[in-house]
Amino acid sequence: MSSYTKSFKVPFWAQILAGLVLGVLLGWLARDQDLSWLTTTLEKVGDTFIGLLKLAVAPLVFFAILVSITNLRKVNNAARLASRTLLWFMVTSLIAVSIGLVIGLVTNPGAGTGLTPKDGAKPDETGSWIDFLTGIVPTDVITPFTELNVLQIVFMAAVAGIAALQLGERAQPILNLSESVLELLQKALWWVIRLAPLGTVGLIGNAIATYGWDLIGKYATFTADIYVGCLIVLFGVYPALLATVAKANPIQFFKGAWPAIQLAFVSRSSVGTMPLTQKVTERLGVPKEYASFAVPFGATTKMDGCAAIYPAIAAIFVAQIFDIQLGVGDYLLIAFVSVVGSAATAGLTGATVMLTLTLSTLGLPMEGVGLLLAIDPILDMIRTATNVAGQALIPVLVSARENLLDREAYATADGSSLDGPRDAQPERVPAAV
Repeated sequence: MSSYTKSFKVPFWAQILAGLVLGVLLGWLARDQDLSWLTTTLEKVGDTFIGLLKLAVAPLVFFAILVSITNLRKVNNAARLASRTLLWFMVTSLIAVSIGLVIGLVTNPGAGTGLTPKDGAKPDETGSWIDFLTGIVPTDVITPFTELNVLQIVFMAAVAGIAALQLGERAQPILNLSESVLELLQKALWWVIRLAPLGTVGLIGNAIATYGWDLIGKYATFTADIYVGCLIVLFGVYPALLATVAKANPIQFFKGAWPAIQLAFVSRSSVGTMPLTQKVTERLGVPKEYASFAVPFGATTKMDGCAAIYPAIAAIFVAQIFDIQLGVGDYLLIAFVSVVGSAATAGLTGATVMLTLTLSTLGLPMEGVGLLLAIDPILDMIRTATNVAGQALIPVLVSARENLLDREAYATADGSSLDGPRDAQPERVPAAV
């Protein structure tokens, strides 16, 4: 391709934006003119895109976690980096859930909706601490992959990775194979990611055609609370942490990370966005060896949108609908669940498991989940975008604090040219700290 042709290449973010606008227009047209064939077409396009993303989720998570753990052997002070990463995950989750609680208490999202307990329904699947703890360990090695139980897949991958570290050189053939399989999966998934503008048309168009604006109106305060909470974290908390902790330009972070944030908004899948998240994180100057650990780890456990802001506001919403008074102890429990139990969401579309875990911990009626299922797809877009931004942010913060961040790469990071999963900064071995 000539340089002249490349200069007119439409940036990926612009393709996503165009798909978003076209999806809204087609969705409005389908609903306004009652064009069932157009609604069905948009639904099929969106479902196919999400189906392709989910197709690679199980093997991608397994090999990404396995390889990421073994890659830590290449990093000096690996245990320190891992512990700092987990600490910042918890700190930002605590900040996010606190913001969610404040917004919920100030706005009373359940008041004036016209909804009653009869409008609710118990979900097909619920989560409790017993289910969460016992569900981590699989009963066999096949079922987690066939039923897409990401938490169990993460457990098996972590065990395999730690075992490989213990075996040392004897495990090298398996590690070489795992790295090759991971690259193959990332390459195939990258082809799917390139279809994101088309998937955007289907997903957004179907949401508008199916729900219109009536549903948002009925849940106006609750919807606004989730979006405002996520936007405060996304454009308030994260930039503040970048400026104060990492001593880095927040605008430059969003320039580099924006393609992944956009794809997360559309796809509603942290795991599906993971290859792109890792790519932009590396381009922001985070060492490849550390990014290959932190990003997959974050994609399955770091959920400021789904596991902090959303369950906090949703719990207050459900309590108000069922006329149940929450006390200070209940709010502390919500914060505890958000910080400790976020792995229950496991990076898949939706946060129902996390919500049921929160409600069960508080003793709130599970029927409250049914009140929120209809509006969930609209909420999940901003929640997942916030999740993915946080998953890129933490490696930048930790790298900056540990003097591993390539400041020059960070200053020049640009999301406008994303050609493939290996288009990132040259591989660097982090210096000792």
